[in-house]
Amino acid sequence: MRTIDVNEAIDQSPFGQFQWLVVALCGTLLVVDGYDVFVAGTVLPTLIQEWGLTKPQAGALQAWALFGMMFGALILGPLADRIGRKKGVAISFALFTSATVLTGFADTPGQFKFFRFIAGLGCGGLMPNAVALMNEYAPKRLRGTMVALMFSGYSVGGMVAAGLGIGLIPSFGWQPMFFIAAVPLLLLPLILWKLPESLGFLIKQGKQEEAKRIFAKINPATPLAADDRLIFTEVKGASASVAELFRHGRLLRTLMLWLSFFCCLLLVYLLSSWLPKVLQEAGYAERASLLSLFSLNFGGMAGAIMGGRLGDRFGLPRVVVGFFAAAALSIALIGVNPAPGLLFALIFVAGATTIGTQILLYASVAQLYNLSVRSTGLGWASGVGRIGAIVGPTMGGVLLAKELPLGQNFLIFALPAAIATLAMMVFALSNARSTERAQLATV
Repeated sequence: MRTIDVNEAIDQSPFGQFQWLVVALCGTLLVVDGYDVFVAGTVLPTLIQEWGLTKPQAGALQAWALFGMMFGALILGPLADRIGRKKGVAISFALFTSATVLTGFADTPGQFKFFRFIAGLGCGGLMPNAVALMNEYAPKRLRGTMVALMFSGYSVGGMVAAGLGIGLIPSFGWQPMFFIAAVPLLLLPLILWKLPESLGFLIKQGKQEEAKRIFAKINPATPLAADDRLIFTEVKGASASVAELFRHGRLLRTLMLWLSFFCCLLLVYLLSSWLPKVLQEAGYAERASLLSLFSLNFGGMAGAIMGGRLGDRFGLPRVVVGFFAAAALSIALIGVNPAPGLLFALIFVAGATTIGTQILLYASVAQLYNLSVRSTGLGWASGVGRIGAIVGPTMGGVLLAKELPLGQNFLIFALPAAIATLAMMVFALSNARSTERAQLATV
């Protein structure tokens, strides 16, 4: 009889067809998630005109989905530690796709807010569970890259929303943008069939045979014997409680990650909600303003993939610090009203270093915590970040209503990126000290 540590086995195995399937499925889920998040920014100028909304009212309208995301992350993230990540993903996906379809039937701002809140619950729950699942099946040497590659689907969803908005909204109005979510709802049976459950969860539940069936697909060249036993070295860790996130020298690092999440998601949702409207008021046509969302998300996809590769090579904390610094600079320069070519280049960089950095932050959280509290850690970091996501569109509406000069607005928008740069510098230094202490303890 062999005792096989699945963590070590995955780290030592080649990245095979089964793991690529996990990347593809989780990436597809996040395409739909990204579409749901960014579709609101594409329809906002139309809603302001159709329903006669003020800018603060429009910002509050956007915030309801983000309230839902915050509660979804706080509830469905920890819930998955108890019922399994596959169920957590399926519940989240069904919730937000169904509610998104129903949003297209909204006749009043109140109905719109309600359906967007329900959709937000599902979106908030999907992200931490998908990251935790991908983090478990990827070998350590490729973990940052694979999580980032999976998460690039989020940006693809934003690009799809922008592209469809350019084609549909001028001719058919805003409602079809939400009805389209009925198409990915058909994917739910495929997800339930093909998406694997967490190996750690199955082992913790004593489901050895089911775990063996999944594990055998990771490296088919190494067959399992009937009496082989799978173990997961982190299974006997502490319970999934919030207090556990601050133990074992993680207090400062947890707080700095939470602050970074707050600032990062504030920027992501501020830009995705208001960038088209701001550019329209600056004199750009509707088509060009919607193209800004495409550029923002294209940058997010490129930034996530590049950041993941750089993170695997140089360490995620260093890369995140550099990305936040670049975000502060690019967002501030958008406010000088540059020529169109330079403007879209700056928006691309801003997307790479905000949306892309959000993805790297999720990977950083997943690497900080062990299995028993990983979904809890991801859920709480995401939940705190959602507070920033709520503040972002609301703050944007209030600031734009004051009709400040364009340059002054974008200097204010750049401040959260500067704060996050400092927070991640503190995190990186604390992380380095913790690693050094752990190495000395093993000598």
